[in-house]
Formats: sequence, structure tokens, C-alpha cells
Amino acid sequence: MTIRVLVADDHAAVRAGIVLILDGAPDIEVVGEAEDGEKAVEMARELGPDVVVMDVRMPRLDGISAARELAGVADVLILTTFDLDEYVFGALRAGAAGFLLKSTDAEALVDAVRLVARGDGLISPAVTRRLISAFAARPAPGPPSGNLDVLTPREREVLACLGRGMSNTEIAEHLDMAEATTKTHVSRILSKLGLKSRVQAAILAQELDLT
Repeated sequence: MTIRVLVADDHAAVRAGIVLILDGAPDIEVVGEAEDGEKAVEMARELGPDVVVMDVRMPRLDGISAARELAGVADVLILTTFDLDEYVFGALRAGAAGFLLKSTDAEALVDAVRLVARGDGLISPAVTRRLISAFAARPAPGPPSGNLDVLTPREREVLACLGRGMSNTEIAEHLDMAEATTKTHVSRILSKLGLKSRVQAAILAQELDLT
């Protein structure tokens, strides 16, 4: 299956470099390019890509705001020069499926697009330690905002696996079910709990100590 990708970055040279890297992969096709967040949202709705690779700082509409608008339209992989906490947390709250730094090499970028297209989440190793520390420092959570009673026992098991950082393939193997079934369970969990991404589901599972 070919992964259809839209690339959004306001720097033409950077955008061209990303396109060159991704188009060089046999299973990836860049279907469009956008120079700002507003255009990215418009093109994503028109072209229906599997993944939108998007910068944070862009004119008219920034990448985080664009990711928020694209929830349910396409999976968003934030690719940026900046690893500021406000961008990391903002991207995750907006429902982005991944956060990667532009210092990442070409092979890792291609792998990241493949992971996000499969429905897996991804956070750059460079910011993972800070992210974990930030959540560890938070006070113990109160009652969950999402009602876990709406989940089936199987969906709770899948949610716990998400909290342990498992990919769909790993969850399928761990729970002895087809990967397609895993994807269905993840989609239903997000819908029932009002979450935008598997990363948000993983954070919720961690906060509720389901792991």
C-alpha cells in the first residue's frame, strides 16, 4: 500500500528537501505541498492524504492549530526545528500523532511516516525524557474526564497496552488478535473517550495507572 503524504512548510528549500526524501521511498507518494497551515488544511481536506508532515511555525495558521483542525481528517506528524515544551505539549494536545525534530536523519523520517500511517504514535527521542519528567512531576490525577465504563473489557486491555507504548503490531501479538482488529479497537477507544490521538490515549492510560 502506498502512503499518501502532504508536506507543509513555509520554507521552500526545506519543503523541497522533505519531499525529495519521502518521494525516494518506494512506498510513499507526496501528493501535495503547502506553504502555510491554512493551505495545508485546505489541501488535506481536498486530497485526503494518509499523513500530513507539518512544521510548527508557519504564516496564517501555525502547525499546532492546523493539526487541531485536521483531527479526523489525516494523521499529523509535526516536524520542526524547535523542541520547546510549549510546542511538544501543544502538538500532543492538538491530536498530532507524532513530533519529530528536523535534525532527524532521512531514514528516521521515512520510518516515522510509516509508523504514523500504521496508526502508531511517535515522539522524538530528544524530547521523550523531558516529556516523561514533566508528566511524572504532575500531581496525581483526579477522576478521569473520560468514562471508562463505556469501554469493553477488551478495549480496556488495548488502552492499557497503549499506555505501555506498544505499537498496533505489538498489541496484536500481546493480546493474540489480528492487527486490523487492534486498529478497530484503538479507533473505538478514541471515539468513546473523545480523544484525538493514540498518544492522548496513552497519556490517559498512564495517568489512570492502567499499565
